[in-house]
Amino acid sequence: MIKIDLNIIYYVAALFVAIILVSILLLLFNVPIFETYKLLIIGSVGSIDKLGDTLMIWVPLTLASTSLIMTFKAGLWNIGVEGQIVAGAVATSFVARELHAPTPVLLSAMLIASVLGGALWGGLVGVLKIKGGVNEIFGGLGLDFVATGMIVYLVIGPWSRKGIASTGGTEPFQSTAWFPTLEGMRLSPLSIVIGVVVLIIVIFIFSKTSFGVKLKATGLNPLAAYRLGIPTSRYLFSAFLIGGGIAGLAGLTQAASMHHRLVPAISGGYGFLGILVVLLSGFRPALILPITFLFSMISMGSVQWQLRLGLHSSFGGVFQGILVMTVILLTGYQLYRRRQLNFKSDRNK
Repeated sequence: MIKIDLNIIYYVAALFVAIILVSILLLLFNVPIFETYKLLIIGSVGSIDKLGDTLMIWVPLTLASTSLIMTFKAGLWNIGVEGQIVAGAVATSFVARELHAPTPVLLSAMLIASVLGGALWGGLVGVLKIKGGVNEIFGGLGLDFVATGMIVYLVIGPWSRKGIASTGGTEPFQSTAWFPTLEGMRLSPLSIVIGVVVLIIVIFIFSKTSFGVKLKATGLNPLAAYRLGIPTSRYLFSAFLIGGGIAGLAGLTQAASMHHRLVPAISGGYGFLGILVVLLSGFRPALILPITFLFSMISMGSVQWQLRLGLHSSFGGVFQGILVMTVILLTGYQLYRRRQLNFKSDRNK
């Protein structure tokens, strides 16, 4: 007999509920329902080019979400991922601008620099948390603003385009610093490989290594973990470093394969969107890939909603938010039912 995972049933149910709620909203505003969903599919996966663009949204979103998994599993609300993406992009841009070398050497140096830049920014949040007692939410948000200010300063200051006073971005990188793409498309296979490999590594860490087990134990009950001999401060700091390094890779893919320069909006809001992804996944790394792909489809397809139907561009975010809300509500109901059944079982004994 085939057993169906109840979690899958709840996710499917949440998707249908989200579609129903979104459809009700569309009816209220006299927007054609079937045309809306048709444009979502056509605008995101309706052609090879559209699929490639969707995957280029998927990569940084997956990396940002994977970064958050590292810290959330450790019981840390790392809201500073946006700043860590920016730090990785700035470090990438520095190498791309200053180092003149063959493409393999240059891209390798940019990759290393992005990891170090993101890890440094994540490490700062960790130091504030562990040594200064600053809640990681406030420390992360504060450093987000610092990173945003830093990138604007660089774009209009030392790295500004010659003779142009603009916040649009720096001069394009040298061509050897561009990620190679498929002919006629913006899709970079190297970016896809980075996203998939990093996600697989994180899944392996939490499922097959003692480090992952101890990190989860630290997140579930830090006091008990400490009493069992786990150096919790060291593990928390490691989570910030690793998570920051992964977020830095998102900055690398944005700078080297999407924009080919440093721009103020380099983070793309993926750090905050990744929070919704992680909540939707229930902190399970294996679910990151399909959820981020669905979110990428919505982000890409919602452009067609604005062009063809006149819907505001933020409606895609409304769809994503409703989906997360329904999953959280259904998960809460699932937990409530389990407690009720356990309570009845205990009373009958």
